[in-house]
Amino acid sequence: MPKIKTNRAAAKRFSKTGTGKIRRSKGGLNHGMQEKSKKRCRRLRKNDTVHKAMAKRVALMIPYA
Repeated sequence: MPKIKTNRAAAKRFSKTGTGKIRRSKGGLNHGMQEKSKKRCRRLRKNDTVHKAMAKRVALMIPYA
């Protein structure tokens, strides 16, 4: 059987955890930092998990992660 191609854009944005959940980084930390509070910027640095409704679709894009 042929190998499944990994979606390279998804591979750069998502990764799998040890338990099989899909990890993503939070958005909104690229520009406009002056308007955002320090507390908000700290929260945005942390990783988050993909919602279970979307996780299956993302998992198809990163089959070997």
